[in-house]
Amino acid sequence: MTQHDLIERIQQVKLPDNRSAFLWGPRKTGKSTLLKQQFPHAFTIDLLDYDLYLSLLKKPTLLRQLVRAQVSNTIIIDEVQKIPHLMDEIQWLIENTNYQFIMSGSSARKFRRKGVNLLGGRAWRFELYPLVTPEIKEIDLDRVLFTGLIPAHYLSADSEMDRKAYVNDYLREEIQMEALTRNLPAFSRFLNCAALTNGMLLNYTNAARESGVSVKTIRQYYQILEDTLLGRQLLPWKKSKKRRLIETSKFYFFDTGIVSTLMGHTSLIPGTFEYGRAFEHFIFMECSAYSHYSTLDFPISFWRTASGAEVDIILGNADVVMEIKSSTHAQERTKGLHLFREENRCGKMLIVSRDPLPRKLDSGITILPWHTFCQQLWNGDIIS
Repeated sequence: MTQHDLIERIQQVKLPDNRSAFLWGPRKTGKSTLLKQQFPHAFTIDLLDYDLYLSLLKKPTLLRQLVRAQVSNTIIIDEVQKIPHLMDEIQWLIENTNYQFIMSGSSARKFRRKGVNLLGGRAWRFELYPLVTPEIKEIDLDRVLFTGLIPAHYLSADSEMDRKAYVNDYLREEIQMEALTRNLPAFSRFLNCAALTNGMLLNYTNAARESGVSVKTIRQYYQILEDTLLGRQLLPWKKSKKRRLIETSKFYFFDTGIVSTLMGHTSLIPGTFEYGRAFEHFIFMECSAYSHYSTLDFPISFWRTASGAEVDIILGNADVVMEIKSSTHAQERTKGLHLFREENRCGKMLIVSRDPLPRKLDSGITILPWHTFCQQLWNGDIIS
């Protein structure tokens, strides 16, 4: 049993007997381990088993024979995106038998590209993120920011080699084998460019120039990253009556360690620009995971005016408005928060930092240490 197996994940795939489910998530986030833990008696079909993969690819109806021979009514199909047309058989079994299917994968892109249905609402959707703070007993912030929170990487004795292998495997397996793009060198340059601008405003023109492809292609590349769950956009707040706002999104990879690897970092030093960006990235991912796991599904956005005033993260309908500062003594420079409050009704106003202790400013803004913020977030005390 590995350290990974011992981690108790927050995500729970809880289903009534008459429902099936998809569990999506980037590779190595622990989907297979999670399903084995939560459904120990299920029958698993692993499409990474090459012989089984070929058999089902040639004859999808073989699935009916395999399923009907099982005692368990719960069937797990791992890496389901590898055979999109298997969904027709799964749908037939769901409609005509009492079997429950749980399908895991890293992307539904192949389904959509080939016009394959996703069971027309017959299956619930779950997503698994990398590790989050309550899943780690003694969390090392510097390690989180540099290594990331993919379980196998965070727990690895040689995370550098594991992360490099992950990036290379992704290029080979997800991009080349699934033919998402034919121009691998350009896509590789794009990945480096996307990492360099991680957490910044999207600029398709600059990315196109750096990657040597068209703006249209760059948009497609970013869509590939989103479809394969390797990144997500942070949308801008657009409700303003007084100020002209920036309406361009930001883009974040799904893990801080992947950014470190793509950028070739050998370390992250507190006080540097890169460290601050990684810290902000980490807090954003905690908020994103909590929004999904809690089933609150509140929107997350940022606010920036044309003149440069900014609020880093807004949760919900300004239920929580916060700036992220990686310093150990956050200054009371809160121009963005004050300007935002002038024209919006706000709930909590926070500065999340590496301060050792919480502080309450005269303006009503609270400075929270990152670990306190994370604890309160997952306890439901920040937004609920």
